[in-house]
Amino acid sequence: MGLVDGKVAIVTGAGRGVGRGEALELAAQGAKVVVNDFGGSSKGEGGDQGPADEVVDIIRQRGGEAVANYGDVSDWSDAEALVQQAVDTFGGLDILVNNAGILRDVSITKMTEQDWDAVIRVHLKGTFAMTHFACLYWQNESKAGRPRRASIINTVSSAGLQGNPGQANYGAAKAGIAALTTITALEGKRYGVRANAIAPGGATRMVHEAMPQIPIVEADQVGPDDEFQRLNPGNSAPMVVWLAADESQHISGQVFRAVGDEITHYVGWTLGRSVKAGKEPQKWDPAKIGDAVASGIFGYRPGGLAMGGG
Repeated sequence: MGLVDGKVAIVTGAGRGVGRGEALELAAQGAKVVVNDFGGSSKGEGGDQGPADEVVDIIRQRGGEAVANYGDVSDWSDAEALVQQAVDTFGGLDILVNNAGILRDVSITKMTEQDWDAVIRVHLKGTFAMTHFACLYWQNESKAGRPRRASIINTVSSAGLQGNPGQANYGAAKAGIAALTTITALEGKRYGVRANAIAPGGATRMVHEAMPQIPIVEADQVGPDDEFQRLNPGNSAPMVVWLAADESQHISGQVFRAVGDEITHYVGWTLGRSVKAGKEPQKWDPAKIGDAVASGIFGYRPGGLAMGGG
């Protein structure tokens, strides 16, 4: 028996790369999987049913259960239909992995409205649309006296949590998904839903397009002794399985970096040092803020001479 034996999972963007590895690992650990992939290019153009069908075939050949879905997660109706397909096909839904995404990397001054909208739509709106309909299902199940131990695992990136030039649209979307994860965890606990996020890694087609010297590696196409195993995007999948399993019931609202064989906890936005205006009235004189921030927050002497601790 696997960690998620008998559970029903949806994995979006599961035809290639990280999502493919997640779908295969969930199936290997006993989950019944709805493999969603629109089949478009890395920029979100075109469409192809082949990638989703291929993953379904692999899962079935290995003795698992899976069905394909070719919907666009950023389309409200497609997102609703995807959740309903899981319920109709496998009798319910327990796990939602939001992985679908595209890239349109360009500097802020050269980025078009279409570049911005397309990336925000797939990543942020797509994650929200799927979360909305999955949570609606779980809320209704709870009200009907059939609560499920549900888990959402979202996909974020260091581009959103730490920043990366040329990825204003992608980074903003991923930072938004991190915030959505926290809020979903706060709201979902009332009806048994946990939400967490991971920042995965690996030699995907998106990485290859940005850095052609790195080959495209698929989770099911490299062995443990392969020279490219360290770049396998499927290396992030075990963390997804654990976050989806009942063994992680105590974990919600968290963000992790899961790349290769290393798992790191993102601390996120936390309050650091502060300074106060002091005596009445409790309002800052703008002319005094500079020295106060320099010394009280960054540990510098007024005027910029470093005192250390900055």
